[in-house]
Amino acid sequence: MRGLRFYGTTGRFTWRMLATVLAGQSVIVFFGALVGRAVAAAGPDSGRSTAYLLAGSAIAALCLLSAALLRGPWGLTLGWLAQALTLLSALVVPLMLPAGLVFLALWVASLLQGTRTDASDGQRLHR
Repeated sequence: MRGLRFYGTTGRFTWRMLATVLAGQSVIVFFGALVGRAVAAAGPDSGRSTAYLLAGSAIAALCLLSAALLRGPWGLTLGWLAQALTLLSALVVPLMLPAGLVFLALWVASLLQGTRTDASDGQRLHR
């Protein structure tokens, strides 16, 4: 777990992997927001349907924003926030829990493996 960080810059391979995870996650989160809106609109709690759509869209936008900012030191922190909010969205749409867990696993695996790959590329280039 040595490569597991919450703040700072990443290597080229790592940020590409993390950005890919966040881009895919943004699409799934947005679809989850649409489901949350539709379920709320069909039930007795129709007043919250717009709020669910806006909140889910904001999480999807955060995923894209953090993907764009991964080259800077705050991109990782925003990415972790996007992971936490995706898991919290399961309170509205329960099926977002498995989706959030899958994306969290992809995020952690990409961060760990990307850090290893960047380190080995750095060693290979300095020989």
